[in-house]
Amino acid sequence: MQAESLLGFLIIGAIAGWIAGKLIQGGGFGILGNIVVGVLGAVIGGAVFGFVGIASGGLIGSLVTAVVGAAILLFVVGLFKKQ
Repeated sequence: MQAESLLGFLIIGAIAGWIAGKLIQGGGFGILGNIVVGVLGAVIGGAVFGFVGIASGGLIGSLVTAVVGAAILLFVVGLFKKQ
């Protein structure tokens, strides 16, 4: 993986984590937390979209996939956190 690809991946992860944090919990998690949530969200979103048969490409598609996955992740974590 080239440095530019890695940097782009981390930036998309940070933005996706921040957006998902705003949607689900009303706030972000700091830059490192947003990156972790966004990167995990990208993996989860990719798996969910693949299972459903939705293909997304490009920058916007990657961002949407990561945001959806991060929102799912935060929702599930929120369910366990409340118990």
